[in-house]
Amino acid sequence: MRLDKFLKNARLIKRRTLAKEVADQGRIKINGQPGKAASKLKVGDELYIQFGQKLLTIEVKELKETVRKDEAADLYEIKNEEAINKD
Repeated sequence: MRLDKFLKNARLIKRRTLAKEVADQGRIKINGQPGKAASKLKVGDELYIQFGQKLLTIEVKELKETVRKDEAADLYEIKNEEAINKD
């Protein structure tokens, strides 16, 4: 599954176009490598996503083409969440 579609399905980012912009800005890494919107994800991949002043590390648990809102959180597991200090 594409990175941008996963982020939208998992409700981590609201729209695929926004997920593409975030990836193009270099704010997403897949297993430590820069992620592109079209990057293919596999179960077990670790994503590092920078949201403003926060760095979120998640592990992909499941890939589904269509997901209901109440199932979205089952697609991933949060491994780490930390604040980024830009001093």
